[in-house]
Amino acid sequence: MADQFDAVVIGGGPGGYNAAIRLGQLGLKTACVDARGTFGGTCLNVGCIPSKALLHASERLEEASKDFAKLGIKASVELDLPAMMAHKTKVVGELTKGVEFLLKKNKAEAIVGEGRIAAPGKVEVKAKDGSVRALETRHIVIATGSDVMPLPGVTIDEERIVSSTGALALKSVPKRLLVVGGGYIGLELGSVWRRLGAEVLVVEFLDRITPGLDGEVGKQFQRILTRQGMKFQLSTKVVGVEKSGDALKVSVEPSAGGERQVIETDVMLVSIGRRPYTDGLGLKEVGVGFDARGRVVTDAHYSTNVANIWAIGDCREGAMLAHKAEDEAVAMAENIAGRAGHVNYDAIPSVVYTAPEVASVGRTEEELKAAGVAYKTGKFPFTANARAKTIAATDGFVKVLADAKTDQVLGVHILGASAGEMIAEAALAIEFGAASEDIARTSHPHPTLSEAIRQAAQGVEGWTMQM
Repeated sequence: MADQFDAVVIGGGPGGYNAAIRLGQLGLKTACVDARGTFGGTCLNVGCIPSKALLHASERLEEASKDFAKLGIKASVELDLPAMMAHKTKVVGELTKGVEFLLKKNKAEAIVGEGRIAAPGKVEVKAKDGSVRALETRHIVIATGSDVMPLPGVTIDEERIVSSTGALALKSVPKRLLVVGGGYIGLELGSVWRRLGAEVLVVEFLDRITPGLDGEVGKQFQRILTRQGMKFQLSTKVVGVEKSGDALKVSVEPSAGGERQVIETDVMLVSIGRRPYTDGLGLKEVGVGFDARGRVVTDAHYSTNVANIWAIGDCREGAMLAHKAEDEAVAMAENIAGRAGHVNYDAIPSVVYTAPEVASVGRTEEELKAAGVAYKTGKFPFTANARAKTIAATDGFVKVLADAKTDQVLGVHILGASAGEMIAEAALAIEFGAASEDIARTSHPHPTLSEAIRQAAQGVEGWTMQM
């Protein structure tokens, strides 16, 4: 006899576990099914969290070895890679246990196994021992996230040719690291291993890195990374790789076609994006629709074309961000419970956790120009910010974009230290429909990095006050 639930969530990542928790809070008997064995999804287990642990540790190492002296601190430091990896593993373990606790606290049953829709209202969960548990439910939520986008003709072994997963677990620092893809993940992990001693070359198909960023921010960001020692080969595609002794011979050629060359490296990180994880879930068999990119199609309320089957997170349209999945999880759960769940996609920030960080929310200048929107711009450099000077972190700037007629904030872009923390203020401004003048006339503590946001907002109307 099948176990009875009001809702079954397939996927235990940020979207899935938050959906299960919120459904439980709203009084629905809920199960959260995940095959990994530890809840938290890619983000917590092999993505956002372990990468941030290594980013922080490697940044502190470089800071101590290169930057302490100018602050009057003499220090001699050395890398202990096993200890650094142990810190990463400890953090992941503590947080996965925290997710399991939250599920239990909110009366959502955590079930380990591979979930599959057997029929509308029926889910089968196959455990590692081969046993199958049948679940009956009114609502089925697909929150299975995404997987690494493969590079044609290249086989990832997670030792020398690695995805982001393997790049988080290298046993030694490679002398040379070739990163395929100049997006967020590749640049973050490339910066980790550069700080730890690797020579890092980024090969990017397009003529710029981080194509989703504001163009001006992206150009300055690349200049800073280049100054730090990272190398870039743009408008270039990887067409093959051969293992030759201890080295990899990577064949590349211009994206538009042209003469092929071979680059030797010790480790190659394939980081060209991610794709929705929807295989083997029984979705096609029950008639759920997909778009041309393999994403589950939903309406604005996260409902698919099949009644009572829902989808959130990376497996549907939109940015593949953990916090976007979390927001959709809450909104969808509230829709299921008869409330009015909604997500404002203009107010979802994104962050590149390099040093300096890059953070953005709202629209870029390129997007506004393409849409024919008249806008005003205010900018402020961290070289003129008092706090940035005191902490020797003057790289970057803040840019505020506002509607030329209404002054409503349309986008905010930050390149600089702690940008990921500061962008929340801008997201809140967009969520509440604030004008740039609202930010400009809001008192910010002095001296802080956040004053640069206020000063950029003042710049929209031309009254920036230099520090």
